[in-house]
Amino acid sequence: MFARLFCWIMASILLIGALLIGAPRALAEDGYDLWLRNAPADAAGAQRIGANARSIAGGASPTLMIARQELQRGIAGLTGATVPLTATVQQGAILLQSAAQQDKPSVPTDGLGPDGYAIRTMTVAGKPVTVIAGTTDVGVLHGVYAWLRLARTGAALDRIDMRSAPRIGLRLLNHWDNLDGTVERGYAGQSIWDWWRLPDYKGPRYTDYARANASLGINGTVLNNVNAKSDSLTAAYIAKAAALADLFRPYGIKVYLSVKWTAPMELDGLKSADPLDPAVAAWWRAKADEIYKAIPDFGGFLVKANSEGQPGPQDYKRTHADGANMLAAAVKPHGGIVMWRAFVYAHDNPDDRAKQAYSDFKPLDGQFADNVIVQVKNGAIDFQPREPFHPLFGAMPKTPLMMEFQITKEYLGQSTHLTYLGTLFEETLKSDTLARGKGSTVAKVIDGSLEGHKLTGIAGVANIGVDRDWSGSIFNQADWYAFGRMAWDTDLTAEAVAREWAAQTFSPDPRVVAPIVAMMMGSREAAVDYMTPLGLAHIMGTGHHYGPAPWVSELARPEWNPVYYHKADKQGIGFDRTRTGSNATGQYAPALAKLLDNPKTTPERELLWFHHLPWDYRLQSGETLWDGLIHNYDRGVETVAAMQRDWAKLKPQVDAERFAQVETFLAIQHREAIWWRDACIAYFQSVSGRPLPAGSAAPAHPLDWYKALSFPYAPGHPK
Repeated sequence: MFARLFCWIMASILLIGALLIGAPRALAEDGYDLWLRNAPADAAGAQRIGANARSIAGGASPTLMIARQELQRGIAGLTGATVPLTATVQQGAILLQSAAQQDKPSVPTDGLGPDGYAIRTMTVAGKPVTVIAGTTDVGVLHGVYAWLRLARTGAALDRIDMRSAPRIGLRLLNHWDNLDGTVERGYAGQSIWDWWRLPDYKGPRYTDYARANASLGINGTVLNNVNAKSDSLTAAYIAKAAALADLFRPYGIKVYLSVKWTAPMELDGLKSADPLDPAVAAWWRAKADEIYKAIPDFGGFLVKANSEGQPGPQDYKRTHADGANMLAAAVKPHGGIVMWRAFVYAHDNPDDRAKQAYSDFKPLDGQFADNVIVQVKNGAIDFQPREPFHPLFGAMPKTPLMMEFQITKEYLGQSTHLTYLGTLFEETLKSDTLARGKGSTVAKVIDGSLEGHKLTGIAGVANIGVDRDWSGSIFNQADWYAFGRMAWDTDLTAEAVAREWAAQTFSPDPRVVAPIVAMMMGSREAAVDYMTPLGLAHIMGTGHHYGPAPWVSELARPEWNPVYYHKADKQGIGFDRTRTGSNATGQYAPALAKLLDNPKTTPERELLWFHHLPWDYRLQSGETLWDGLIHNYDRGVETVAAMQRDWAKLKPQVDAERFAQVETFLAIQHREAIWWRDACIAYFQSVSGRPLPAGSAAPAHPLDWYKALSFPYAPGHPK
């Protein structure tokens, strides 16, 4: 009897297990595996992968061992089969070949640089194999991740012939993480750096962080906030950074530190931080020596100086070049660099805030040391839903400039709005500066090709925290992914990257990929419509930047007030930056400035950024500016509603946990899009005195109701 009962129980368990294995999408997922999740492929996919990955050969260095492990993990997850490691060439094998480990790989690796790779299906020793090669072990690792990306997305694996090398040398994440575990502009929980337990305890999440970044080709990370604390440069914290550097090194990732300008005064009692003071320069040289002794491949320093109250060389009547060059001299003997941020504006400068960085840095062109790169935000204000490209791009031909994008969505709905940033990245990178005639794109400025610079870089302000899904929502992962892929190859389109991400994150099934990509590609434009249409900017709640507040006007500094940016009055709306206004247009190349000075030749998506126009100004559609503004707000709300409907149709194809999160967040986004629309219309109608166009609903509440809303504990903002 007991034997029969035992057999019945075991049979039931096996049956349930078989049912679960046969229906993998029914299992809950929390997003931790990101785009590396290796979900089981269908039968045809498993056969396709298995036929081209029967064994793995080559590689004994720490990095190549990681490459083998990634292949084994990925193939096992996709096919259910364990792939053996072999010392000989076998049919269907994957051969890992590094020029750093052997004299001549089977495929040419010239021109790939330290990070690039080549993948080719070919015959070696009379057997069909796939060769993944690089000039370095890290290049091979990048090639392995590329092969796995092909496998996960359903690409053919039996006829590969590809070479890929990054366009940009430095591809970094900037963590705005504080030593107390908080993250400035962080919406995914606390910092992943457990400074309290480092350097002794190095949790597995650090390795998973390195895997994710290496899979995208990201090769550097700035560990701490640009609003830095001097403590980051003490011996104790250098040891903590060194522990992370040791973990990241096999993945080809260097660590960097943000530094506070007054660290010599705060840590060792120097009387000044004047960059031309020999004692200050000597302090920084000694500090660099100390860091490099602990971290031989330390990348260098990131500096925010004379910006938003941070100290800097201008406190001593020195220039940004004076400050950057002093630090550059300290790290140069070790091969380090200095990334000097151009995000500067001053409370006592009455000029248009959008002009101030250009005014400070343009005169310094050619004065920076050769291991200094100036880090410039994509736009001249501050990571807005839409901004014209920064006028410094194309204006400093003698100085390497690197891009700074914000992956964390400070102004774009923070963690709950689906606003895919790939379209913002593409829009900026493909913008034409006209600095050297047509085709002088921002991408060509930062990859060095426009002016022949060798030091090149791009940075993304990270959206990473301790949330299980890493970034506060499943779809926010796509922004991290898009940054890494487009940093590697600036020619990639946002749509192509979205397809890769969706196929790996959810399913390669076109019935899943197509609607998800459609949602992603329209999402950021929807946010622009319901937040800042037609070139409006910076009308968010002040401080926390959550929600609308176009009415704020009483803050101490003019440029902290939303009214400064939209200048709405009875006659019209917009900031006049033409030659008859602030002349910010004059900071662009003459041919472009001429177009921007005329509202008829200014792109309508940037119209109110450059022009103050009457409410009855006629748009290209023929409707008035007032009516067009309202219709943009309406369209933004309706697009989010359409996203909700499209997502609901995907319920059978998406696991329950991730489906529910996205469904809930889309509901929040729709509610907040209506809030944005209604609050902004209520305010602008109170200023313009105009009726709403036919068919547009009145705001749900009077203006004072929206003004009374308060959010003292909104996340991501230092309290």
